[in-house]
Amino acid sequence: MPIPTDHELFDLGDVVLQRGATLRDAKLAYKTYGTLNAERSNAVVYPTWYSGRHTDNEWLIGTDKALNPDELFIIVPNMLGNGLSSSPSNTPPPYDRARFPQITFYDQVECQHKLVSEHFGISSLALVTGWSMGAGQTYQWAVSHPEMVQRAVPFCGSSVTSPHNRVFLESITAALRADAAFEEGWYRRLPEKGIRAFARVYAGWGFSQAFYWQEEWRRLGASSLEDFLVDFWEGFWLDERDPNNLLAMAWTWFHGDVGQTPGFDGDTVAALNSIRCPLLSMPAEKDLYFPPEDEQWASQHIGRGEVRVIPGVWGHFAGGGDNLEDTAFIDQGIRDVLAMDP
Repeated sequence: MPIPTDHELFDLGDVVLQRGATLRDAKLAYKTYGTLNAERSNAVVYPTWYSGRHTDNEWLIGTDKALNPDELFIIVPNMLGNGLSSSPSNTPPPYDRARFPQITFYDQVECQHKLVSEHFGISSLALVTGWSMGAGQTYQWAVSHPEMVQRAVPFCGSSVTSPHNRVFLESITAALRADAAFEEGWYRRLPEKGIRAFARVYAGWGFSQAFYWQEEWRRLGASSLEDFLVDFWEGFWLDERDPNNLLAMAWTWFHGDVGQTPGFDGDTVAALNSIRCPLLSMPAEKDLYFPPEDEQWASQHIGRGEVRVIPGVWGHFAGGGDNLEDTAFIDQGIRDVLAMDP
């Protein structure tokens, strides 16, 4: 799939990041769906996920969906590091490629907040929602700007990256770095062996054991398990996804924790306690990254928190838009939350 070009770029200027570096002349890529009403009260922020682009979020947007562009103004900001917003692959020296600075979820949301408030003049968001790292950004929005977020629906993601999740991130990034062609991030040719190894490790985590046992990959057009590993997994990561971009976003994911928001001194529970809005978390029943018990733990610390577990065997990819039953479950959850009083 070609890299999308149907987005706009918002000039962030010089962004002083949470870890101390300054990302100069930074850009935030975004796309909007629908029309902002006169009261500026129908805005939704729907951030992207690990390596995802705004087009990868469109499966949950439509006139037949809760995220209806005839009624809502949906802003899809691309994460810093994803190749469309400022990233290792498009930032000039000295912060290019392997020297790209460390970006936290807090940084991501502050840049998005600048777009929403300064460019669009929006002071209240009807909803923030997102899958995977998009869910992490959803939690961060609710903590960073509780006065602004009226409702939140993170799905297949978390407020803090668990130790087991970090083991996964260590494994995929080690596979990528192991290719001699990687050259510590200063590669002169694509480290294809490393990307293919990265993809094979990822394949064991993205879907559940039951998904593979039941050969659900056939529903995605694969003719054999090996065909699925090559076509779906290797093909996805070889599709214009820069290794340094992947490492930058993995760093953000690895260090996810709303407790690191300024003012909370690392206290994740205190940060969760600060969330004011209704927040519906929808973990997938067999998600290996973000199991339901993690979100049940978080929800008990959120005053208006609720958990609904997406049933089935698709694991993390229950939130990816490929399974109609899971999509319908997620859409209904968003519809229910939009009907709630903030």
